[in-house]
Amino acid sequence: MAGFGAAHRLREEGITPVMYDKNSYYGGHTMSFRHEPGLTFDIGPHISFTKDERIQELFADSVDQLYETIQINLNNYWRGYWPQHPVQLHLHGLPEEVIVKVIADFVEERQKPEGPINNYNDWLVASFGSTFAELFPKQYTRKYHLTTAENMSTDWLGPRIYRPTLEEVLRGAISASSPNIHYITHFRYPKQGGFVSYLRDFVPKGNIKLDHELTSIDPRINEIEFSNGVRTRYDALISSVPLPDLIRMIKGVPADVLEASRKLACSSCVLVNLGVDRADISSAHMSYFYDEDICFTRLGFPHMLSEDNAPKGMGSIQAEVYFSDKYKPFTGKPEDWIQPVIDDLRRCGLLHDGDQVVFKTAMYLPYANIIFDLDRAAALKTVHGYLDEIGIAYCGRYGDWGYMWTDESFKSGEAAAEAVLSRSAALDVRQRARIA
Repeated sequence: MAGFGAAHRLREEGITPVMYDKNSYYGGHTMSFRHEPGLTFDIGPHISFTKDERIQELFADSVDQLYETIQINLNNYWRGYWPQHPVQLHLHGLPEEVIVKVIADFVEERQKPEGPINNYNDWLVASFGSTFAELFPKQYTRKYHLTTAENMSTDWLGPRIYRPTLEEVLRGAISASSPNIHYITHFRYPKQGGFVSYLRDFVPKGNIKLDHELTSIDPRINEIEFSNGVRTRYDALISSVPLPDLIRMIKGVPADVLEASRKLACSSCVLVNLGVDRADISSAHMSYFYDEDICFTRLGFPHMLSEDNAPKGMGSIQAEVYFSDKYKPFTGKPEDWIQPVIDDLRRCGLLHDGDQVVFKTAMYLPYANIIFDLDRAAALKTVHGYLDEIGIAYCGRYGDWGYMWTDESFKSGEAAAEAVLSRSAALDVRQRARIA
């Protein structure tokens, strides 16, 4: 998505860039795969909920205005209960002693003078009180980010976690019909072809060369080399390669920059994709799982995004099981997680004894979500500073090393292209000045 954003911006200036992709397909994590018997799975949960009208129109035009607009339904699983999302606004139905303690702690915390916020744990306790923080977001943090809230910054939060008022918490505790307040209310999804269809119009904007895995960069002579033996020179380079991989490919990289890149943490993920002979698996489009004895952290139900994603009467489930090279390394094979996922789906009641799993597969993603641990800020400053110095632009979730949604990734690519154009313009001015 970021690479195509960069290509889009360059084409606006009449430049057709050469795009290299290590895969045999374009799209990266935006890719969608079609499997027999007619099941479509994206690489992770992908929906478009941007409020940027320009991006909305670009994506809509790419699918000839053929998209679904869906009111989102999110829920959570905690110790056998299924509260709506976000939990802090939907305590109704949880054990009475839990609700009372959560509200009491919430009130007590709001009466305290504001203290320093040194990490994500401080923010959670100040926002929700210690009981809610420990029972819900701190548990989820250990499953999703693979580290503790004490070891995370708050740089990534933005609108992602809603901080409620006391009135909102009370209303959600006494009423089953409290309002749904979330940063996502509606989303768009292509009618056909999966999420990757949003890239269809952007493909011609870049001269794409597939099966080109980058192996080395020599910034002194502006040369890149690929695993297939191809070498080529570049005028300007824009990269969405994950920073730890990118840095170790650069010839002559300083030791301190290499060491900083190794401190950048990211989760990896096993995606388990299942097809089931029943469509009414869940009323939610996505479910979050807090219990640490449940192997998956989040579930998506692709058949609910578009009728084209599954045959009629069939349901699909995508489970996310997280790891991290830094905090919880992945071992074994992705297929090892298929049966544990099925077992836990039965424990949660989503799969019934009579259900038939008619399709199952698993894939491993070495890069999933950026972990905003306390090492990130200083390490990223060193890495980005070096790339700026040698003139390599970076973009996307793994180039900017940020918590980006798809529209933000696209705009990140545009911004990287703009930086390259500005640099080229400044260089041209200097060259003309020297000639004069």
